[in-house]
Amino acid sequence: MHHLKIFIELTRLNKPIGFMLLFWPCSWGLAYAYSFHLDLNLFLYYLILFFLGSVLMRSAGCIFNDIVDKDFDKKVRRTKDRPIAAGKITLKRSFTYVLILCIIAFLILLQFNLFTIILGMSSMLLAFSYPFMKRITYWPQLFLGITFNWGIIMAWAATNSNITHEIVILYISAIFWTLGYDTIYGTQDMSDDELIGLKSTSIKFKKNIKYFVSSSYLISFLLIAYLFKTKIGLNIFSLILLIFLISLVYQLLQFEKNNPKKCLKMFKLNNFTGLTLFFGILSINF
Repeated sequence: MHHLKIFIELTRLNKPIGFMLLFWPCSWGLAYAYSFHLDLNLFLYYLILFFLGSVLMRSAGCIFNDIVDKDFDKKVRRTKDRPIAAGKITLKRSFTYVLILCIIAFLILLQFNLFTIILGMSSMLLAFSYPFMKRITYWPQLFLGITFNWGIIMAWAATNSNITHEIVILYISAIFWTLGYDTIYGTQDMSDDELIGLKSTSIKFKKNIKYFVSSSYLISFLLIAYLFKTKIGLNIFSLILLIFLISLVYQLLQFEKNNPKKCLKMFKLNNFTGLTLFFGILSINF
């Protein structure tokens, strides 16, 4: 039981917001493919595979991130009690967990076509590079966006064996969405990160943080509106798209950079935001 508790803490399985934010972009890509007459059974099957893959890869990513950041985590109030930083688990066992999770994720990846397998393997390079970004650039959130939303491209490729400019537009919109919500998330650690020399968009734009997040969310929404411009009208899709927009605006109105609890609450609201757009894209079919 003790080892299981540590494993859950290590993989953040007790904090599902992480793997859900990884999964929603995958679901958007699949829902978009479904709107082009993808078979319903295949859609549901792929949705399950991408969900499992999201849980596994996010879990592996969390452990690898904690391995890389163990010395920094000890100096940050929010992370000092994480299992590796607190010495509750050895690095050897942690690496073993990463390996096992990646092997299981690879077995899931093998259920797709060759193009998707290649895309999936390349995403692992992105995922395992991410923890180093905050040491060298003020834009780790942008790199996270590129990595975290790769599932959109993979989901489309799994069903169509190609990449279109439309799916790239959806991918870019998701990157700006991530840029916004992860900047909100990063405000929790700004003071500690500055002291230990880590970088983030939260720190870079701390004097104009609401403007930066607003700009990111606006670009994300405009790209989505452009992509689905022919679907906008007096219909269920437009209503859901409006709810999606309201959820973004609500975050902007509510979050305060000096209030970590509120920042975390608004960050978590993006689970609803992601779900909303998923239902919105699905509604095109009805």
